[in-house]
Amino acid sequence: MAIAPEKILSDLIRIDSSNPPGNETAVALYLKELFEEAGVQGEIIEPEEGRGSFIVRLGSDPGSNSGSKRLLYLSHADVVPVGEGWDFEPFSGKIDNEVICGRGALDCKDLMAAQVSAALQLIDEKVPLKGELIIAATADEEKGGLLGVGYLLEKHSAKIEADYVVNEGADHPIKLNGKMIYFLQVDEKGTAWCTLKAHGTAGHGALPGLADNAVVKMSRAVSRLNNYRSEVILIPEVEKLLRKLAELCGIPVQSLGPNEVDNLLEEMPLEIAFLESLRSMTRMTVSPNTIRGGSKTNIVPDYCEADVDIRIMPGQDLAYVEKELRLIINKDIEIEFNEYRTSTFSNAEDPFYRLMQDITLEQVCDDAICLPVVSAGSTDSKFLRSSGLPSYGIGHMAPGFDEQSRKTIHGRNERTDLASLQLKTAFLKQLACRYLS
Repeated sequence: MAIAPEKILSDLIRIDSSNPPGNETAVALYLKELFEEAGVQGEIIEPEEGRGSFIVRLGSDPGSNSGSKRLLYLSHADVVPVGEGWDFEPFSGKIDNEVICGRGALDCKDLMAAQVSAALQLIDEKVPLKGELIIAATADEEKGGLLGVGYLLEKHSAKIEADYVVNEGADHPIKLNGKMIYFLQVDEKGTAWCTLKAHGTAGHGALPGLADNAVVKMSRAVSRLNNYRSEVILIPEVEKLLRKLAELCGIPVQSLGPNEVDNLLEEMPLEIAFLESLRSMTRMTVSPNTIRGGSKTNIVPDYCEADVDIRIMPGQDLAYVEKELRLIINKDIEIEFNEYRTSTFSNAEDPFYRLMQDITLEQVCDDAICLPVVSAGSTDSKFLRSSGLPSYGIGHMAPGFDEQSRKTIHGRNERTDLASLQLKTAFLKQLACRYLS
């Protein structure tokens, strides 16, 4: 009999795979044993010791039939460090009052548990698949994914090639005017992270007028960046999303251009976290997040640097970003880009998207609504979309879920509820059955 998803999730949480250092191979070994007990052999691919990704394949071999369908269920095995101030043991995996507690409960060992449980149920029930279901639990997503999906695409791409990918990435559902609204992630903003470098002249702290303080130069630049307001860009999927939300809020919208977006957002009675998520879908964001300069209290610093997180919209590139930055900061501050990826996109009109939408509504209730979203953050889907694999993100939760739990992702007291985990599992099982039927 297949193992319940809550048992799998509880076991996964108890494996400390905080990244750094990772330890994802321990997760991979646990999953490999589960599938071996079900009679299916998986494999572990380990680019570095302890940093393994797990892959298992169910159904027919696509090599025996060039027309076979392939569906990839993707999740990541690593989690962010826990920090202080938890009300329970972060790696306990305890189940209390139908709530599963611990680091990874929402990001994203819950998705992994649901994918694995759905696959084990298909094996246990001997469901015939006309095609192949691939389960991949990968390393290193929380630190960029280069040792996980990035490595697999570079060295073992055939093992994860698929027609479609289902991954994390969508916002949790919201309730608006009595209706549950579910989201499917179709797009991720790109990244243009950079380091700013300011140079000055060192001197004695008692005679600052004889020196040129690099920290002061950088503080001025950082202050200007904090006040920067980028142009609003409205892509069709986001316009559709905003119009539907406005309709549900009872707000009439005639024209919706860049100049009307912020006014509309201010009118909508939405929770602040989701409101800011919507705002980020409509513009480039610039956030100076770390600053380093100076070595001693009595020495005027001659060097200072700051790291800036920049997320870009479709059609924006490094030349655009540098032009915008130069409008804000002085030319004597250097700009060094250290990570750049363009925005990635999957089609919201694709039949597979519509299949995901239909099954979502069947699983919850007929009067729910399903809408496409753009993710401000980054997932491993960026690698797959860039390689031509259409990827969609889910964030399904059961009606009545604790909305405060969404604030625990990357924070304290991370948790999920049993009903939401079961909903994810049922959705993924039905999706595999329908697509690979």
